[in-house]
Amino acid sequence: MTRDLLPGTRVALHVPLPGVAQGTWGVVTGGAGSMYDVDFTGVVRSVNRVHLKVARADAEAIPAAHEDLRPFVQYGCVMGSRAFGLGTDASDTDVRGFYLPPARLHWSLAGVPEQLEFESPGREEVYWEAGKFVRLALRANPNVLEVLASPLPLTVTLVAAALLDIRDAFLSRLIVTTYGEYVRAQMRRLENERRTHGEVRLKHLVHLLRLLISGAHALRTGEILVDVTPHRDALLAIKRGETTWAEADAWRQALQAEFEHAAAHTRLPERPDAARVEAWLLDARRAALDW
Repeated sequence: MTRDLLPGTRVALHVPLPGVAQGTWGVVTGGAGSMYDVDFTGVVRSVNRVHLKVARADAEAIPAAHEDLRPFVQYGCVMGSRAFGLGTDASDTDVRGFYLPPARLHWSLAGVPEQLEFESPGREEVYWEAGKFVRLALRANPNVLEVLASPLPLTVTLVAAALLDIRDAFLSRLIVTTYGEYVRAQMRRLENERRTHGEVRLKHLVHLLRLLISGAHALRTGEILVDVTPHRDALLAIKRGETTWAEADAWRQALQAEFEHAAAHTRLPERPDAARVEAWLLDARRAALDW
C-alpha cells in the first residue's frame, strides 16, 4: 500500500532530474501524499512518490497511511526489461497497472492515493488510481501507454478488459512530443554528461533508443510496441558498454530519422479520443458504487 514518507526518510531517485542523476540517494524534507521535497546533498527537488525508492530499513519503519487497496487492483502486467525482451536471470520483476477504489473511500475525507506501491525481494508493483492512469495515458505518457500494451498481463478484470478494448483511443500525434522530442532533449543531456564527466548512463541510453523504436512503430501502425526482442542483442551490447558512443549515436540518428518519417506520414489523430475514455471511466466509477 502507499505510505506517507516522513521527514528524514532515505530515498533513491528512479529517474534523472535537472542536476540530479538517476539512482542518487537523498533525504525527504517535507511533503505528503504523492509529492515530496527531497534533499540530494544540497540540491532540493520536488519529486513524485512513484519516482522514489525508500531505503529498505526506512521502509519497514513507515506506518501504513491507507487501507490496503490491493483487492481493488483491476489490471496488472509485467513491465520493465522482462516485458521489453531485454531481461536476464538477474532481472527484477516490475508490475504496473491500475486500481479502482470503492466510492466510499474515493469520496471520503481521507481520499485515496494516486498510486499504490508494493515491494518484495526481486519484485516491485505500482498501481495508479484509475482516473490518474487514464489521464496520463491521454497525455501519451510512454510508461502508461506501454502498460496498456504489455504482452505479459497478470490481472485483467472485466473493468480492465473494457479499457483494453478501447486502448486505441489513447493514441494520437502527441506521441511525436512525448517520445521523439523527449528523446532529443535527453540525448542532448547525455551528450553534455559525456563531455563533462566522460561517461554515459548506458541504461538510460538504451531506454531512449527503445522509445524511438516503439514510438515509430506506434506512429506507423497505431499500436504500441513493447517487446523489442529483435533488437535485444544490439541494445544489451550498448547497456554492457560494448558499443562505442559514436556507434550508438549513429544508430540513434537512424532511428530518429525513421521516427520523423513515421511522424510525417502517420494516420493517428491530432488528439486522443477523450470522450470514449471518459465514458469508460464513468462506467467504472458507477461499478465501484456498490463495492
